[in-house]
Formats: sequence, C-alpha cells, structure tokens
Amino acid sequence: MIPLSDSEATRRLTPANTLLIAANLAVFVLEARLGAGAGRELAHFVMVPAYVSRMHGVALETHVLATLITSMFLHANVLHVAGNMLYLFIFGPAVEERLGHLRFLAFYLIAGIVAGLATVAMAPASEVAVIGASGAIAGVLGAYLALFPAARITTILPIFVFIQFIKVPAIFYLLLWFAVQLYAGLASGATGPLVGGVAWWAHVGGFLFGVAAGPLLARRLPTPRRRR
Repeated sequence: MIPLSDSEATRRLTPANTLLIAANLAVFVLEARLGAGAGRELAHFVMVPAYVSRMHGVALETHVLATLITSMFLHANVLHVAGNMLYLFIFGPAVEERLGHLRFLAFYLIAGIVAGLATVAMAPASEVAVIGASGAIAGVLGAYLALFPAARITTILPIFVFIQFIKVPAIFYLLLWFAVQLYAGLASGATGPLVGGVAWWAHVGGFLFGVAAGPLLARRLPTPRRRR
C-alpha cells in the first residue's frame, strides 16, 4: 500500500518538514554529481555500527558520533530517497503541526540517532555502512500513530492489473507497517540487522521512540469553550 495523503494535516508544506525533504534531496543530487567517486568521497559520513561500538578517544568519538546524523541524509539510489521522502511528505506535516516547527526538527534528528543506536545495539560488530532517513522517518510514523490513531490514510492498493484507491485507518496502516519491520528484524537472526539491504532494527527503534516521545512533545490542543 502506497500512501498518498492523510486526513489530519491542514497543509502539506510545513516549514521544518519541507526543509528536511529539501536537505535530503539536495544531498542526493550532490551524491549523483559525484558519480562513481561518491562512495570514496562520502565514506566519512556513513554510519558503521562496529565503529560506533568500538569508539576510543575524544576525537574519534566526535567524528563517529557525528555519522549518526550525517548518515541520515545519504541514500543509495533514486528509489531509496523517493520512498523515504514520500513517507515524510505524507506523515510529517501533521506531526509538525502538533509538535511545533523547532520541536519537530529536534524530534526528527533525535529519532534518527535512536534508530542508528538501535542498529548498533543489534549488530555491534557489523562493518556494513548504514545510510538513509528511514530510521528518523520511522520515528515520525510512531508519533503519528500515537497522536492520530483515528486518522485515515489514502493509499494506492494494486490488485493484479487494477489500481484501487482506498482509505485505511492510520492505526491499521502503521501497526501493519511496524509488524513487517519487527518480523523482518526478528527473522534476520544470525545474519544481522541488514537483510535485503534494509536496516530493520533502525525502523523498529525509531518507531518505538516516536510512539513514546511524540505525545510527550506534542503541544496541548486548545480546550473548547462551552457556550452558555
């Protein structure tokens, strides 16, 4: 099911969310311009779980810890960045409206860090580079579930050669999404968290952080006044 819109956002282009999407796209354009040399040029900005778990020395710690943030803005290919930005575009605005612009931006970055640390915790010896915004976006999805469980998500549902547009309850859509991530993470077993090139435990960790932190950071809704 591919999400197209939600029922809660009053506008689609909110400042912080739009800024994050623009930053991710700008970095991807830079990656594309680097061409075959992108891997070498950007090697210092990817997050490698083994490097984080084996930190020694203040200078090394500073550089390695920074990759928990820089890696969020790197993507492997067009489908990778397009899929991530679609989910951020659909689910981000409503969460930003409830948290506020600066609080949403901080929440997004912290969710990405937590997601990266979840990957490190599950595979501390892995030397496979981890990149992408999906862990931070998973945090946004978790916050959306906690804040708007009764929302409706308009999705595309391909059925053989037919395309159906349906509205799905957010609680169903997001719990199904989380169940898939959790199952894939558990099924990875001894092969580690990166199955099929996806850091499943980053999604799980980010989502759970969003569920817990979203309501704590959300601004209170105004109390409706009774008319006499």
